[in-house]
Amino acid sequence: MVSPDQVAEMIKVGLPDAQVQVQDLTGTRDHYQVVVVSSQFEGKRLIQQHQLVYRTLQQAMSSEAIHALTMKTYTPQEWAMSGQI
Repeated sequence: MVSPDQVAEMIKVGLPDAQVQVQDLTGTRDHYQVVVVSSQFEGKRLIQQHQLVYRTLQQAMSSEAIHALTMKTYTPQEWAMSGQI
């Protein structure tokens, strides 16, 4: 099991400019929803953006410390236009 803060930190290590929001969906610390905003997503298709995030969490996912992950990824411009906080 990993904490939401640990999930955010793992993502930020791989995507240093990322803004990350993590939600524990079930309270069991192994089912997470993340929102990641990074300039590294510029010019990349959605699947490529998700692959970048999965790469940062590969060890936790392969050990099943993270059992399930849903994500939304945005470039800074997309995030600004989304109107979300």
